[in-house]
Amino acid sequence: MPPTFTAAPSSSICGVRIPTACRFEAQSTVSAPRFLRNWVAVKTRSASAWSLKAGLWDSLRSGFLKSNSTETVEPPAAPLEVEEPLPVEIVLLERTLLDGSTEQILFSSAGDVDVYDLQALCDKVGWPRRPLSKIAASLRNSYLVATLHSIIRSSETEGEEKKQLIGMARATSDHAFNATIWDVLVDPSYQGQGLGKALMEKVIRTLLQRDINNITLFADNKVIDFYKNLGFEVDPQGIKGMFWYPRF
Repeated sequence: MPPTFTAAPSSSICGVRIPTACRFEAQSTVSAPRFLRNWVAVKTRSASAWSLKAGLWDSLRSGFLKSNSTETVEPPAAPLEVEEPLPVEIVLLERTLLDGSTEQILFSSAGDVDVYDLQALCDKVGWPRRPLSKIAASLRNSYLVATLHSIIRSSETEGEEKKQLIGMARATSDHAFNATIWDVLVDPSYQGQGLGKALMEKVIRTLLQRDINNITLFADNKVIDFYKNLGFEVDPQGIKGMFWYPRF
């Protein structure tokens, strides 16, 4: 039986909000932001959970020598070719609407986002507007951009369909150890259907499949419980998120 999901509130971070920091165990509003990170637990979890491999500091230190001895590392003879992961598309939901047309909710990791559609979605959830050029740059420079689209096909006109962006989340990464999830949002008219949880689970699973195990995010206080239910933890091991602000 497919799992029942709880919808995500329009969430995590809106570029200009001061967020709460979270680690992959996480969630959060504008008040006192906090750091959450997903625990890399040694214990075995159920098939629907994710077993993470290293603690935050272990993963941060993993590129350094563990002793005072000097070690010489020979560079590879030729640059290593990194195979780009193929984008994933999954139909999360399919249903027949009252007018007889059919609707599919499609998850995609292909990063297919129109900046105007994203701005319209941000408007729906009440996020302050950001310059389109910066929105485009943030998408372009992200390691992963995942989307939810509603695709409605008419029952009367064959081949006619309407595609609408209803959800998005993106992640930045060093492509080796760490990733941070940003800008998680779901169209308010599609909330309460488990789509936010499904979106986040797919994002986390995609990162883990790419061997990125140290997953963090920032969240408003009102959605921290949502992220905790996904395995995120607030301020793990007493680690705090810190923010620098210009003083002039």
